[in-house]
Amino acid sequence: MKYPLLIVTLLRLYLLQMQIQQNVSLKPYNTFGLEATARFFVEIQSVEELKSVLQNSDYQSVDKLFLGGGSNILLTKNFDGLVIKINLKGIKKISEGDSHVYIQAGAGEVWHDLAMYCVEKQYAGMENLSLIPGTVGAAPMQNIGAYGVEIKDIFEELQALNLETLEIETFKLNDCHFGYRESVFKHQFKGKYVITSVTFKLNKVPNYKVSYGDIQKTLAEMNVTDLSIKAVSDAVISIRKSKLPDPAEIGNSGSFFKNPEIPKTQYDELKVKFENIPNYLINETTVKVPAGWLIEQAGWKGFRDGQIGVHARQALVLVNYGGGTGEQIKALSQKIQASVLEKFSISLSVEVNFI
Repeated sequence: MKYPLLIVTLLRLYLLQMQIQQNVSLKPYNTFGLEATARFFVEIQSVEELKSVLQNSDYQSVDKLFLGGGSNILLTKNFDGLVIKINLKGIKKISEGDSHVYIQAGAGEVWHDLAMYCVEKQYAGMENLSLIPGTVGAAPMQNIGAYGVEIKDIFEELQALNLETLEIETFKLNDCHFGYRESVFKHQFKGKYVITSVTFKLNKVPNYKVSYGDIQKTLAEMNVTDLSIKAVSDAVISIRKSKLPDPAEIGNSGSFFKNPEIPKTQYDELKVKFENIPNYLINETTVKVPAGWLIEQAGWKGFRDGQIGVHARQALVLVNYGGGTGEQIKALSQKIQASVLEKFSISLSVEVNFI
């Protein structure tokens, strides 16, 4: 029996309304493992469900928080509004040419699952981004990157729901204004769109990037003589596991701070006082300095205050040992920023979003 479209729509709205919960703990939905409560909470599985929630008159006037993997947020208080957990799934090949293949993934897909899918299929370009926490939808917002590769290097386009018109719009590479952990969605379009899917342009013939960090050293330790996509991915995973704590064991969001970019003239002055200060040359006038090194030199590596602290192996990572609060972690981050500024005259910016 076929139901009229109106009846089907009303049935979907009713079922979705039944799924909206009240006073839900967000502890399972953030990698810091912080306790906070959402006044309303719903998980959506399709763009149609997302539109239905946003059209629901009962919730149009309340604040909304769109949640992916919860790996890039710091919950500092309860959320007095509606939390919408994006569970849009699906990975598929859109098209294929002589040298490239185009893969589209739903915003709710786990990033590492997508990376492993591409590694298994021998689609090159994503292997350096293995084991980064979070979901596909959050990746372009941050222009996530690791070991010499950023999203912008493999990005084709994304689709996003305009929260005002409820229409799906397509954003190409130049539309996104990608920068270092930056995109248009963190600034002028913040709070105006929800990313629903992302399409990536991957290579059939690998162009390996192994000069960044400890990749070459790790490949040698693994006795890799013939490079492969999987070997590079395995090396990156090994490095990340050795340096970064597993959120399932210790609450954290990975890198808490961005690596600051400073004028080369300032770096040259610092080099006189701090001979071992490392750097990555961005261009003739700009140098990137590892934030983890700055924080460690300021004496914070391994610092612990009750149930929060700075990770013992990686000073770039702030941790919740269990029972800490977002306000405590925020306060610690501010102390670290002030300390680094005083010692090096360098301002650290955070990667995570404070809620």
